[in-house]
Amino acid sequence: DFLRLYQAVYIGLHLQEIGIRHLHAHFAGMAARTAFWIGKFFPVTFSFTAHANDIFTPRKFEIGLDKLVDAARVVITETNYAEKFLRERFPGRADGIHRIYNGLDLAPFVTAASSAAPPLIVAVGRLIAKKGFADLVRACRLLMERGKSFRCAIIGEGPLEQELGEEINQLGLQECVELPGAKPQHEIKEYLVAASVFVLPSVVDPDGGMDNLPTVIMEAMAAGLPVVSTATGGIPEMVVQNETGFLVPPGDAVALAGAIERLFDDLGLARCLGERGFQRAKQLFSIEKNVRELLATITNRERN
Repeated sequence: DFLRLYQAVYIGLHLQEIGIRHLHAHFAGMAARTAFWIGKFFPVTFSFTAHANDIFTPRKFEIGLDKLVDAARVVITETNYAEKFLRERFPGRADGIHRIYNGLDLAPFVTAASSAAPPLIVAVGRLIAKKGFADLVRACRLLMERGKSFRCAIIGEGPLEQELGEEINQLGLQECVELPGAKPQHEIKEYLVAASVFVLPSVVDPDGGMDNLPTVIMEAMAAGLPVVSTATGGIPEMVVQNETGFLVPPGDAVALAGAIERLFDDLGLARCLGERGFQRAKQLFSIEKNVRELLATITNRERN
């Protein structure tokens, strides 16, 4: 952690100059470790938000998750699922671990038309095992076999891109399933506006890594899309079964295809789920609300 020590001294001196007494870092990684060392050399406390892999499959460092949790004024995590996980792992710090959902600026999102013909399935994420995109490709094959006309865009890049492309070709899906690569945020929003359904078929990878509170699901809800996902990590806190979308078992391409097909066949249901999802996003994920919660949690901890 020599680099973190160097950064800590450099940043700490600047913080002293401008009178900053507390730092909040995101992820229990580089930023949190730098904040840890700043607190060792300067009168500055720190807190951090732990997200997903930094909780479930943390990398080994001299200043690991245990030392960060022990030293932080308060630990924030994104979901009730992760809060329970951390409190059980660190019972001595349980009262200092709190769930605050990440916030999203809802204003830039335009409500999806949800009436494209043929319907468009959109999925967004790194092309890695825990996203479960291979299951979506297999589900698309099942939909094609059932005579469904549709398009599917799996947006992102990653180590499984070639493997997914080969499976798309082997299953004869070249005309309806595309891998357009990574896209800037404004183009992702355009895909969401054109979409009929958003799908994120998350699974737990062999190392225990999983999604916790995927921002892409928040964005789909903000666009008024029905969401099909799995009961993995904190996703059930976002997607409410039969209310804002459908949750299927991880790794179950048959169930995934069935949920998507149901939305294709019932546009009224799809619109209703999407509208409820938008209302849920406003209720839970407003950035203004969640920043206020974060500030209150940190300052209350300081007073105590």
